[in-house]
Amino acid sequence: MTDAKVFDELWQVICERAVSSGTDKSYVRHLLFHEKGIDKSLEKVGEEAVEFILAAKNGVSEKTVGEAADLIFHLMVALKAADVDFSMVEEELAVRRAGMHLHD
Repeated sequence: MTDAKVFDELWQVICERAVSSGTDKSYVRHLLFHEKGIDKSLEKVGEEAVEFILAAKNGVSEKTVGEAADLIFHLMVALKAADVDFSMVEEELAVRRAGMHLHD
């Protein structure tokens, strides 16, 4: 099993790219500072969600995994564009997990 720190590390990279020099070329900066504003990153979330759904529906495991990774990445960039810290999502998931009853 992969260490869940990968999400924290990915979030850190997204945050670093968001504040890096305007002359630095990166895909994250392209999405965050696009002329369409937040719409660009939201469009990518929608696109990747559709691609994930199609891969899962077609039962191609490798493609499904790749599209899931793309979707999570683009969702994290969209969270940054919306000025929502990923830790808030992690906290919400922890609260929801704490409320689950395993014997129900």
